[in-house]
Amino acid sequence: MPDGVSALPQVRSQVGQVLAEFLAKQRAVLPGAADELRPGLDALDGLLAGGKRLRPAFCYWGWRGTGAADCPELLAAAAALELLHAAALVHDDVMDGSDTRRGQPALHRRFAAYHAERGWRGSAAAFGTGAAILLGDLLLGWTDELFAASGLAPGALARGRPVLDLMRGEVMAGQYLDLMAQASGDGSVASALRVVEYKTARYTIERPLHLGAALAGPGSAGAITAAYTGYGRPLGVAFQLRDDILGIFGDPARTGKPATDDLRAGKRTVLLAITRARASPGQAAILDRWLGDPELDEAAAAEMCAVITSTGALAECERLIGRHLDQALGALDAAPVTAEARAALAELAVTATARDD
Repeated sequence: MPDGVSALPQVRSQVGQVLAEFLAKQRAVLPGAADELRPGLDALDGLLAGGKRLRPAFCYWGWRGTGAADCPELLAAAAALELLHAAALVHDDVMDGSDTRRGQPALHRRFAAYHAERGWRGSAAAFGTGAAILLGDLLLGWTDELFAASGLAPGALARGRPVLDLMRGEVMAGQYLDLMAQASGDGSVASALRVVEYKTARYTIERPLHLGAALAGPGSAGAITAAYTGYGRPLGVAFQLRDDILGIFGDPARTGKPATDDLRAGKRTVLLAITRARASPGQAAILDRWLGDPELDEAAAAEMCAVITSTGALAECERLIGRHLDQALGALDAAPVTAEARAALAELAVTATARDD
């Protein structure tokens, strides 16, 4: 593993290798259902081949920040977070009715098409939804399997298990809060920030850092864990705010999803909450007319984007990203971590908030 901030591509590469080997093993241990499962395993191969690998990277640097040495077993444990994340994405796409993920058909759409192409009985959409739910559940089970088989000492795994369990519970709670906000129409900034805290801020950055520290040893608790919270939670908010912007204004060729998906799904994001709080009655009527409409077209989406921009919500969201990034970097400056980890985490903070994908 190279030193310093240049290690991020290497983390991605090694995590990708761990996942490829793990999936090959799964194909070998499921021989009785191999033919029927092959389309599902192929779909998971495609899904897991993409991604930024930020969660494993934060876990790795959470470990290294304690002074622990480079360790391939740690990277195997960190790779399990990609399986958890993929499970959340598969289920999230089902709930949102998304068409694409990482530039490919979302799993429920892929299997609906698979059913239709073969002229099978029953509803193609229901088959696609059921297949995606099962594959997401499979990924959740594999998360524990890969974590346990990482090769880390039993004591390390026992220290990390509560953090992994908490991380999984929090992201599911965040997904539920998101689902409730969409259904109830709660468009307040406070509600949107609460979803961000549970669904993204803790799950993407804070808990992976905590997991790395817990795996490193019992002496890593206390000050360093608190410092990781001070850095990770505001950075997680900034990460999601960038995601909210990209979900509406991003280039689909870079994000892998249509720019209208969040609007069609009726996502109650911080960006849209700020827009509504600042909107005139006429602008609010446009939001009410189109937000959550599955038939939203490009013209209507452009109309909504104009409202978001003209209210100053987009600019305010950018200011919030900068403010949270500064808070995270300030906490990092005072953190009792190694100089190498501090440099890497500073670079990861920019990667997480200045991205275009």
